[in-house]
Amino acid sequence: MKRIAITVVALFVVFCVNAQNIQLHYDFGHCIYDELDGSRAPLTSTVEFFKPDKVGSTFFFVDMDYDDGVQSAYWEIARELCFWHESPLGWLSAHAEYNGGLSSGVGAFNDAWLFGLTYSGHNADFSATWSLSAMYKHISHTVDLDGKKQCSNYQFTGVWNVDFAGKWLTFSGFADFWRECRPWQNTTHIFMTEPQLWLNLNRIEILQNVNLSLGSEVELSNNFVDKGFYAIPTVALKFTL
Repeated sequence: MKRIAITVVALFVVFCVNAQNIQLHYDFGHCIYDELDGSRAPLTSTVEFFKPDKVGSTFFFVDMDYDDGVQSAYWEIARELCFWHESPLGWLSAHAEYNGGLSSGVGAFNDAWLFGLTYSGHNADFSATWSLSAMYKHISHTVDLDGKKQCSNYQFTGVWNVDFAGKWLTFSGFADFWRECRPWQNTTHIFMTEPQLWLNLNRIEILQNVNLSLGSEVELSNNFVDKGFYAIPTVALKFTL
């Protein structure tokens, strides 16, 4: 347990140094669903980073759940590569990604490695951006529902960010659909999306130098939290660096 806590703190410090925004969410899952009371942490912090460069872009985020201390941490690191910007396929990039995490209850999560292609786009002033990825997904230590070892999975991911109403509001989020055999749920496919809506307080004149946003996220999932569909809202603060 001590080793997990030290690793989590170290990762949090490293990622925060390079963060673009930091979010704090109060999660209502433990209030809405009786079966999640005691297992769903009420507070989650999110650190996000995105940086484009001449040959692609780098993205990562770290989620940490808190309930009488750090309960778990989860992170994703993704790299897009595109050396052909000036070609007709300039909107297409190669995608590589790692997903993993730690939990005080179950220890390390299964590592996941993803490889595929991403189609990205934006409008003229970049107030709207989007991407769609199709990937092969290798999840370590997974077995088929019949107990045989299997590692061949796939995932489709969509990501969007839209500023509107004079940049007073931002609508952002992602949607994932992937194959993962979960014998304990008798399920093989999972869907999750987390749309977010933010009110950007820096549009107020006296707060223009304070990049703070108020908002909400709704986690909509099927076979992710548990077998079946869940809708879990949050109230949140976001500070953009």
